[in-house]
Amino acid sequence: MPHIFRMRLALAALLMLCVAAQADVKVSVDRNVDLAATYEFKFKNVPSPVKDDAAAEATLALVLGRRDTNGAPLSALTDGLLPSEEDEPDANFFFAAGTRGGRFRMDFGSVIEIAQVNSYSWHANTRGPQVYNLFASDGADPRFNAAPDEKTNPADCGWKLIATVYAIPKQGGMGGQYGVSISDPSGSLGKYRYLLFDCDATEIDDPWGNTFFSEIDVIKK
Repeated sequence: MPHIFRMRLALAALLMLCVAAQADVKVSVDRNVDLAATYEFKFKNVPSPVKDDAAAEATLALVLGRRDTNGAPLSALTDGLLPSEEDEPDANFFFAAGTRGGRFRMDFGSVIEIAQVNSYSWHANTRGPQVYNLFASDGADPRFNAAPDEKTNPADCGWKLIATVYAIPKQGGMGGQYGVSISDPSGSLGKYRYLLFDCDATEIDDPWGNTFFSEIDVIKK
């Protein structure tokens, strides 16, 4: 898969200007290291994972990229079960080694109003941080494409960019437990049926840069 995240970030920067005019979306990032990283996933500013959120009832689909067969299926993202240690492949979803991310879609079956989207990951090294664009859609746009390919910007086919997440430390190692919370001061990110997670690798120096995603929560308003 070609490395397209630089292009994605450039597009995201332009699109965020439009998003900012409509909503002041906030992306909070927390990181636990060493003994602070436990199976409870407790953070200073980001809520801990919950089991009965809207994502638990959603349908997941891989729309771009390949799942690493050493890891868990997409369902691990919404099953409410968390890894108990920093290197537990079968408790995390991650894209195949040697690839540079991909896209997966979450379908709630009908339009819901979303207050927060929270994502969690944990690894001892470069698979810990999270790098992704979050898009959303109600599916009503006549141009809507539920599975845009790598050459298609989702914003051109009925998706709205909600946030860009780049949770890589500015210095030092990348290992640890990460929590990301996407919210809006108004209390609502909007009313949507679908979420699209457009993920990229955290590094390209070796094949092991795809994030160990442990859980994703979607909190209804």
